[in-house]
Parts: sequence; C-alpha cells; structure tokens
Amino acid sequence: MYHRKIKAYCILFSLVVVLSSGNYLNAQNRKETNTRISTRPFADGIGHWYNIKNEHSLVDPVPNQTRYLESDYTKIADNIILFQRDNGGWPKNYDMRAILTPAQVKNVEKTKDVLYTTFDNSTTFPHIFYLAQVYTVTKIEKYKEASLRGIHFMLDAQYENGGWPQYYPLQDNYSRHITFNDEAYMGIMNLLKKVINNDTNFQFIDKELKKKVTKSYNKGLECILTMQIENNGTLTAWCQQHDEINLSPAWARAFEPPSICNKESVPVVLFLMQIDHPTERVIKSIQGAVKWFEDSKIYNTRVETFDIEPFESKYKTVSKDRRVVVDSSAAPIWTRYYELRTGRPLFCDRNSKYLYSMSEVSVERRNGYAWYTYEPQNVLEKYPEWQKKWAPTNNVLEQN
Repeated sequence: MYHRKIKAYCILFSLVVVLSSGNYLNAQNRKETNTRISTRPFADGIGHWYNIKNEHSLVDPVPNQTRYLESDYTKIADNIILFQRDNGGWPKNYDMRAILTPAQVKNVEKTKDVLYTTFDNSTTFPHIFYLAQVYTVTKIEKYKEASLRGIHFMLDAQYENGGWPQYYPLQDNYSRHITFNDEAYMGIMNLLKKVINNDTNFQFIDKELKKKVTKSYNKGLECILTMQIENNGTLTAWCQQHDEINLSPAWARAFEPPSICNKESVPVVLFLMQIDHPTERVIKSIQGAVKWFEDSKIYNTRVETFDIEPFESKYKTVSKDRRVVVDSSAAPIWTRYYELRTGRPLFCDRNSKYLYSMSEVSVERRNGYAWYTYEPQNVLEKYPEWQKKWAPTNNVLEQN
C-alpha cells in the first residue's frame, strides 16, 4: 500500500513537471511568435544572394528557398552565428532568414576559417546588432558572445587614422580603401554610437570595452571630417572611397571614379546633424555639404525606366533600360557623381572611361546602377531645424 502511494505521487509529480515544461515551452514559443526583430538591415545582402550571379559564393540559394518568419528570431540568429567567421566578421550577400538545406549548412560550416569578411552591402554591423537584440530578449549567452566577437572584429579592422576598409583582413585591391559605399563606414559609426549612448540592447558591454568603442568612434569622426572634399577651396561632400593612406578620393570599382559622391554623402551629413552640441568644425562640415547639395541640384529632369528585349550579361539578365527625360514638373534631382574640380555631373562604365551623360553608359551599367538620386533632399529638408538650433546666425541656403 505504501509503495503504491509513493508510485502514484511520483507519477503525479512527473505529470506536473511535464505539463509545466510544456507550458514554459509554449510560453517561450508565444513570446517568440509575438516578438519581431527587424531583418530589413539585411535587405541588400538578401537581394544580392537571390538576384546577382556570384562565382565566389560560399553557398547558393536553391529553387524556392524557404525562409523563416521574422518572428523566428532565434533561428535567424542561429543562422547569423553559422555564417560568422573565425575572426568574428561575416561574408556578404546571404539571406539570414533562409531555412538552409543540410547540404547548405554543411557547406557554410566548412568555411569558418575563410576570412573573406566585410562591411560591404550592409554586412557585419547589422549582424552584431541583431544578435545583441536577440540576447536582450532571450539572455542566451551564445548570442551575446557572437555579438561581442563582432564588435572586436570591427575594432581590429579600423585603421590607425580612424577609417575602415571594405574588407578585413585586407585584400590586395580597391577594397583596402576607406569605404562609404553602401553605408559601410556610417553603419559602423551608428553601431558604435549605440554602444556609447547606452542602447538597451548593449547593456552587456563592460566599461573596458565601452572605453575602446568610444576611442574608436572618436577616431572615426575625426577621419570623416578630414576626408571631406574641398573643391576649389570650398568644402563639398565625400567620395565613395578614400585612399587609406592619404585620405584623398579614390577609384572603387571600374565604373566608380574619384569624385564628389552625393548619394553616399547623405548618410554622412545626416549622422553629423545628429551630434548634440557639435563643435565648430562639425558645424562647418555640415554647412559646406548642405551648400554643395543646394548648388548641385539638377532641375527639369527625371529618369525613366522601360522594358527591353531581355539579354544575358556576365552579371545578370538585363530586361530594362533607362533614359533621362526633360520634365518641367520634375522635382530637383542629383547625379551620383560630380567631377572633382569642375563639378560636372559625371558617369562611367566598366572600362573606367569618364562620361558626361547617362546615355553614353552601356545598357548593362545604365540599368544596373543608380546614376541619379533624390537623397540629398533629405538633408535639405532637415537643415532648417538644425540650422536654427546650432547655427542660428548662418543660414548657408540664403547665401548667393
């Protein structure tokens, strides 16, 4: 009788434990289902993985590749850890939401020691922040550790002059240059700023590491201000890439010439405008860039995209073309590049020849690259409020 009671109690206790565990797991699943951590910062890499041919890809998508829901954040974070290299950085152009096949997982696992790691196409800094957010929600140590390894990778990659290359370890090509393209530089700076400003997702950063991050941020800011291009003695904006030694505008890819690059300069100026109590040097930098954006406006112009007979290029299927049309009702627009010294709108092709109209560019590059931009308008719209607060006696938009 006694033993039967003991056995009954044990069964009852086990049942309670099982039910409790089930409730806990269900609660965890409900929490994960109800919580969403944005994967929008990975959009550039995702687009490249599915749409651009890449002979150097570690793993290619399969037809109808299935994807995790955005609410499956631990599974996405596990993918991020899977792709993280031994040095703490990440390779570019993959879908962190992809539900990888066993063969794909195996291929990625074999590349842990391939240190072809980068900040290009919004890589590494979004991964670090995503992992930090998942750790904040789950308190699972592996996500914190992977995020910390990524932060140390960023600090290791920084040049002594404050800039960052596109790839680290350094490659023997243009990727050694300090890179604003695809928001690489500013993506790093905005992440460092989150740490310095005690973002709730970085509460796990200790004082020693925060001190290193602050030093890195300050060096990065100094480098930004030093690289701003003076055209005929007047501050303008920045190039896509700057020489890592002398900080001058530099060639990137064959169709990306040394120039004043309006598109890539916009995130730089918006970043500077967010600085509280800016120094006189920061104020002058912003004022110079704002005046440049105003003076380099192009009126009565818009870009039109139209269908063409599809053909295969080395890089992708080309099925559309673009042309510039005159339109008196069009909003102001800017070219991506302006020639150094002359300030002329500038275009280029894969043969690196300077061109002065988009119609001269080959169809593949004409359709495959953003030669015009509206983005400087974002700066001009924010300028009046910034100017009244930080430069009330000097509105450069009112100067002739």
